Amino acid sequence: QVYLLESGGGSVQAGGSLRLSCAASGRTLTDYTMGWFRQAPGKEREFVAAIIWSIGFTNHEASVKGRFTISRDNAKNTVYLQMNSLKPEDTALYYCAARRGGLGLTYDYWGQGTQVTVSS
Repeated sequence: QVYLLESGGGSVQAGGSLRLSCAASGRTLTDYTMGWFRQAPGKEREFVAAIIWSIGFTNHEASVKGRFTISRDNAKNTVYLQMNSLKPEDTALYYCAARRGGLGLTYDYWGQGTQVTVSS
């Protein structure tokens, strides 16, 4: 079992920055891929970014590439999502997730989410 706790959400104006954190417990993450997803009101949950923990390989969704960066801290068992140049359309509930193995479509463990609100 992997337990995930997100933090760092909040309200910012367009153009601002936030850094989300996801602290993992219950397992070391060497064999896992960690991902960030988001869900806006009335929309489906969508992929934002992922990182293969063991090698640090990252993948970012096209609309956030160049603005968002996923990273991890091995010592803290924590994954981050640095979000810069935020836009109102980035407003959503952001979730952290974990899956065994490499990049893929399905994730096994999910956090509760942290709200990000971007005003124009």
